[in-house]
Amino acid sequence: MIADVLAETTSRMTRAVEAAKEDFSTVRTGRANPQLFQKVLVDYYGTPTPLAQLASLANQEARTLIITPYDKSALKAIEQAVRDMPNLGANPTNDGNLVRVVMPELTADRRKEYVKLVKTKAEDAKVHVRGIRRKAKDELDALKSELGEDEIARAEKELDALTRQHVDLIDDALKRKEAELLEV
Repeated sequence: MIADVLAETTSRMTRAVEAAKEDFSTVRTGRANPQLFQKVLVDYYGTPTPLAQLASLANQEARTLIITPYDKSALKAIEQAVRDMPNLGANPTNDGNLVRVVMPELTADRRKEYVKLVKTKAEDAKVHVRGIRRKAKDELDALKSELGEDEIARAEKELDALTRQHVDLIDDALKRKEAELLEV
């Protein structure tokens, strides 16, 4: 029973860490990266649709990204969705067949702003991991009458170690992203 709770908790914490890393990848660095557009939702015939389902994304050069829609009628909607995307600062151009997005050069202030944004995302991820820990601890406390306090105490120590390990993984990912953002 304890093993099941710990296995489920490990799985959920690992997914939370992966979600945090994915979230970090949506914060831009000095290069154009198709992952920046992962969370862009395009209003396609009245339905918010992920950009990746409507178009292919390719790097033309370091700061230029080409978006080629599968359906040419979605060009204007894609262009508008990219323009409205917060924290991007890009001005897309549409030539009738594709959308070209040239990423502006990052200033030192903008880089610091992005570092703050990534730190906020990291803190949210840590809070989520701690929430998972709290829920697992409640589940373990519910088992106390069946298994005894010693077994539960051992399981809680394991749970704390798991939590520490996953928080450290988030911190490591944050350090890497911070270094990437501050790199000129």
